Amino acid sequence: MTTHTPAPVRAVFPALGTTATLLVTDPRALPDAEAVLRAELAAVDVTCSRFRPDSELTRVNLTAGVPTTVGRRFAEALQDALRAARLTGGAVDPTVGNALIALGYDRTFASLRPDDARPVPVARSAPGWRRIVFDPRTRVLRLPPHTRLDLGATAKARTADRAARLAAGATGCGVLVGLGGDLAAAGPAPEGGWRIALADDHARPAAGRGPAVAVTSGGLATSGVRVRTWRRAGRTLHHIVDPATGEPAAPVWRTVTVAAATCVDANAVSTAAIVLGDRAAGLLGSLALPARLVRPDGTVVRLGGWPPDSDAPGGSR
Repeated sequence: MTTHTPAPVRAVFPALGTTATLLVTDPRALPDAEAVLRAELAAVDVTCSRFRPDSELTRVNLTAGVPTTVGRRFAEALQDALRAARLTGGAVDPTVGNALIALGYDRTFASLRPDDARPVPVARSAPGWRRIVFDPRTRVLRLPPHTRLDLGATAKARTADRAARLAAGATGCGVLVGLGGDLAAAGPAPEGGWRIALADDHARPAAGRGPAVAVTSGGLATSGVRVRTWRRAGRTLHHIVDPATGEPAAPVWRTVTVAAATCVDANAVSTAAIVLGDRAAGLLGSLALPARLVRPDGTVVRLGGWPPDSDAPGGSR
C-alpha cells in the first residue's frame, strides 16, 4: 500500500516592512498557523517598532535617562537584544538607534527617499549596551540619556522563532516561518527537510537553479548589505551599523548566512559577521556555528561545517 504525503502549503503576505512566508506540512493546518503568525506579528509591531509613535519602544526611547517599567513582551525582546550583544562581543548593539536616524533611516524603509541630498551628520559610536540598566525581575529599565534603542537585529527573528514554535504546538504539524531573511522551523519537518534557496534578496531569488540548503529545525538567517540601501549626500548607505563607529559596516561580505538553534542567534551572528568583516571567522569559530559568507565579487567562504553548495530547481524560500 502506498501512502501519499501532502506537499507543504504556504501563505505569503507583507509584514514588518518585509515579506512573511508561512509553510505547513498539513494543508488543513494553514488557517490556524497563519492566525498564530499574524497575532505574533501584530504584537511585535506594537511592542518593538521604531516607526510607530504608539509603540512601546517609542515610549521607552522618549524616557531615556530615567527609570521606566516595561511590559513582559518588551522585557523579553530586550533580553534577547542584550544576549545578542554579549554573544557577539558588542558587534550587535541595541543602542545604535541614533546612528541609524543620523544616517537617514528615520522612517520605514519603504518611505525612505532613495537619494537624499542632505549631508550625513558626523558619525558617533553607540552609547553601548553595557550602559543599559535593566532588572528582569521588576522589569525596570534605565537607558543612558539621549539613547535610542533599535531592536531590529533580534525582534523580527524572535517573532519567527515564537510563531513557528507556537504554530507547531497548536497544529501538531511541521511549520516554517520566514520573515525576510529570518527563518525558523518547528515541528516535524517534511521528508528531506525544508529546502531553502539562498539569495542576496529573499524577495528576488535567482532565476532557475541556485544554491540551497535543507533545514529540519532551529533557525537560519541571512544578513546582507545589498538590499536595504539608500543614497545620501552622494554616498550609498545600508542598515547594518558598526556600533564602534556609528557608520555602515564596511562591505567585506555581501551576505552572511548562519544556522543556529534559534533564529535569534542565527540573525545576531550573521549581522555581527557583516560588522566584523575579516574578523568574522574568529566569532564564528568560537561559536562553532555553520556559516556561508559571500564576498562582493561572489567568492564563497564556508565555515563551521557548512556544506558545499547544492543546486535546487526551487526552494521553500
